[in-house]
Amino acid sequence: MNIIQSTLYLVQKEFVLEFRQKYAISGILLYVLSTVFIVYLSIVNVRLPVWSALYWIIILFASINAVVKSFVQENSDRALYYYTLAHPNAILFSKIIYNFLLLLVLTFLTFGAFSLVAGQPVKEIQLFFITISLGSLGFAIALTFISAIAGKANNGATLMAILGFPVIIPILITLVKLTATALRLIQDTSNWKDITTLLAIDGIMIALAVILFPYLWRD
Repeated sequence: MNIIQSTLYLVQKEFVLEFRQKYAISGILLYVLSTVFIVYLSIVNVRLPVWSALYWIIILFASINAVVKSFVQENSDRALYYYTLAHPNAILFSKIIYNFLLLLVLTFLTFGAFSLVAGQPVKEIQLFFITISLGSLGFAIALTFISAIAGKANNGATLMAILGFPVIIPILITLVKLTATALRLIQDTSNWKDITTLLAIDGIMIALAVILFPYLWRD
């Protein structure tokens, strides 16, 4: 079985496990909806900068809660079993693809719920959708690899939170800037430069993950 077939099979496995253990995604959805509802109860009129900040705060913490289980919950016996079946990068890619799809659904769901209670101020909807899609990809790559590192430690969830924030700050800064442009808070003609920057960051992270993960997995 080549790496592509192994990756697709492992992605399917991730979805099967998720549908069997619905508590994980249910908890994430409850977090998002409850946070949005608290915003609705607390704020009557949400200004555009506040809207952007609240949206990405919700997405950031929801993403960490969603991805933390990728490797932290994998026990050593299951990891050894996967090691005998597939290439380490197939395991990494399957986790990234699954987390990307999960975060993509999460970001669009949050956007819909948040727009319902706080208004929909996005003026350039195409740019905003590109932004949240690239943000989901960046969060998925960075947090999945950090989850793999944290999974080797005893207190993995805490270690992931400590390692995660410095890594995703460059992504978050670019996302906030693109979101401000989509809301027309600023007039910026360098949107494609920012998009290229996001793609470059994602490319660097996936390259580092591909190089380092096999050594981490064998440990």
